[in-house]
Amino acid sequence: MSIVRLKIDVAGTVGDAAWREIQQFDQIQSADFGPQFGSGGRCNHAPDAPHGKGEWIGAEIRLQTPLLAQYAVSHYLEQERVLDADVVE
Repeated sequence: MSIVRLKIDVAGTVGDAAWREIQQFDQIQSADFGPQFGSGGRCNHAPDAPHGKGEWIGAEIRLQTPLLAQYAVSHYLEQERVLDADVVE
């Protein structure tokens, strides 16, 4: 199993809306989003208020092989809200 970590720009969105906008790579095994995968710091706003400028939240994508993980990195980096994507395993 290979893992790709993403940094998702959440500025101007509410909750996990930015994550739901991401077009997922077809061959993923699973995908999870949340501050447990990294963040730009604590959110200093109400839960129903938009995220501030510069805020990001991490995501973890699991794929079957290292080659699929490399293709996934390219796929995610083409998307506007993805700030960074790296294979970690």
